[in-house]
Amino acid sequence: MRSLINVQIHMASALGRWVLLVVMALVLLQLFFVMQIALMAWLPVASTTFERSEAMRLVQQKQSLAWRQNWVSYGQISDHLKRAVIVSEDDGFVYHDGVDWDALEKAWLKNQQTPTKVVGGSTITQQLAKNLFLSGERTLLRKAQEFLLTHMLEAMLTKRRILEIYLNHVEWGEGVFGAEAAARHYFRKSAAHLTPYEAARLAVMLPRPKYFEKLPNSPYLTQRAQVITGRLSRAKLP
Repeated sequence: MRSLINVQIHMASALGRWVLLVVMALVLLQLFFVMQIALMAWLPVASTTFERSEAMRLVQQKQSLAWRQNWVSYGQISDHLKRAVIVSEDDGFVYHDGVDWDALEKAWLKNQQTPTKVVGGSTITQQLAKNLFLSGERTLLRKAQEFLLTHMLEAMLTKRRILEIYLNHVEWGEGVFGAEAAARHYFRKSAAHLTPYEAARLAVMLPRPKYFEKLPNSPYLTQRAQVITGRLSRAKLP
């Protein structure tokens, strides 16, 4: 009996140590994220986890890397593009705390009605959190980490800085990342000189950039861009 009790005590102690190590690892991981985000307040972001994974994929598939990405400051990006992206992706961007609960609820209801067509409810900040640090897997643990990172970004960075980083790293095609690269790739001009309609076309591409890159004459792309162009004046910039 005594030996059985000793075994149970030993197992409980080992389990306690394992749980403690896991908790410590999670805490250290969050501290790492906090330090990374703190640096983002002052320094340009060199690359994101998503960009690095895409670069690896392109190298593995093509044995070469056709890459377009140039960091430009907030003032070097057309206000038309900022407004178009906010209208298209997250019209409550300047008002919410990183998570738009109403949009999530609407997306959930739509997904219940049409489960074959998944509708997202992620904000610009949530998309940035995911692209900066996380993989594309769909698990509850990854989603929980995304929510934590979203609140870290909102707490430590201004809305203007969040939008600046997002626009410099969001995907706009195969190996095309950021507003400057997208503007030059599609319109042969800088991001600062995009017209309202050009900005709207880029914004409409965002949910499926690789798909629309191959279908530049898509009627949906044209019609939706016209709608977004008409709504630009409603968007509030940070």
